[in-house]
Amino acid sequence: MDASREPNGSSAASGERRTAPLRWSVVVFWLVLVTVVLAVIGVFLDRETRLAPFLVVLPALIAGRGGVRQTAVASTWVTVMIAAALFDTADDTIGAATATVVFAVVFNGLSVARAAQRVRSEREIARLRSAAAALQRQLLRPFPLMTDQLIVHGLYQPVEEDSRVGGDVYEVVSSPYGSRVFIADVQGKGLPAISAAFSVLSAFREAAVAEPTLTAVVDALEDAVLRHNSFAAQAGESERFVTALVLGIGPDTEVQAINCGHVAPLMLHGDRDGPVLKGEPHVPLGLDALSPEPRTVEWFAFPQGGTLLLCTDGVTEARDPSGTFYPLEERAAAWDDVRPGELPTTVYRDVRRHAAGTPGDDTALMVLRRRPLGEVD
Repeated sequence: MDASREPNGSSAASGERRTAPLRWSVVVFWLVLVTVVLAVIGVFLDRETRLAPFLVVLPALIAGRGGVRQTAVASTWVTVMIAAALFDTADDTIGAATATVVFAVVFNGLSVARAAQRVRSEREIARLRSAAAALQRQLLRPFPLMTDQLIVHGLYQPVEEDSRVGGDVYEVVSSPYGSRVFIADVQGKGLPAISAAFSVLSAFREAAVAEPTLTAVVDALEDAVLRHNSFAAQAGESERFVTALVLGIGPDTEVQAINCGHVAPLMLHGDRDGPVLKGEPHVPLGLDALSPEPRTVEWFAFPQGGTLLLCTDGVTEARDPSGTFYPLEERAAAWDDVRPGELPTTVYRDVRRHAAGTPGDDTALMVLRRRPLGEVD
């Protein structure tokens, strides 16, 4: 398997994001431990019949994390223990003991019902998360991507949570005007962000082939975001903006770029390591009316043998436990010798180590290399 595509399956990663279920050994351990502790306390205080009802809280606690069977077993255990303790009493307390056991049965039954409801809800949420992530992957082409000028490796790792799934998109298009490269991140989270992302993605796929200039391509993307926001407003949804980076790459070493508020690309090429754009980013897509200056093209050198790294803010805004952002530019110096096909996975693993787990935002990475001169498909 191509290393650049390793995380795209994401079943393992998504499993890491969900709360791990209780193991049976943990359930049995706590049932026995709490029972023994209460029994010992009861012996010393000569109040074992009064302490026994405290067991009734155990199934309710297990219902918050455990499965239905685990909660049912805990409920049965607790009911039997309470009954055994209470009915070994004088005849004049039988009524009270019976009432306590009935209460335990009812309360434990509610705990089992709560566990069943929680499990059904988690399965439905997992299904929706998986569907949203699958939709994103289906509409984004898998890496590697190729044009006459480029070989593009990459990685796309969505956050499979309905409230946090984002709108990261990417594309590479071969056009009559050279290769057009696009990477973008929609402001906000959730399914509405995905809708906006695919609106601008569709606009890029069309404009990249039809428009002769890079500024015209970006103008088409701006119009697409405005149209989407107009429709969203009619539907009662929030308007959104989109950070984006658009590149135009031809056979020459000079590359055109328009940065609409996105993470700047990094060059990995020996002493040329670092950001390649020197100007200030333009406003994100959807906000052009707020800028007094039109978006313009910036040029930079992309020599044969160089590697260009593009990413979304899922990389640069990943935080470690102390709140420190991931230092992408500092880490980039160590990746000169990493093969382009392995670089996306290398970067993503380093981001995960920095974040002490799975990053909390969608992550898209693109690694661009010029195709060797004379190479054919």
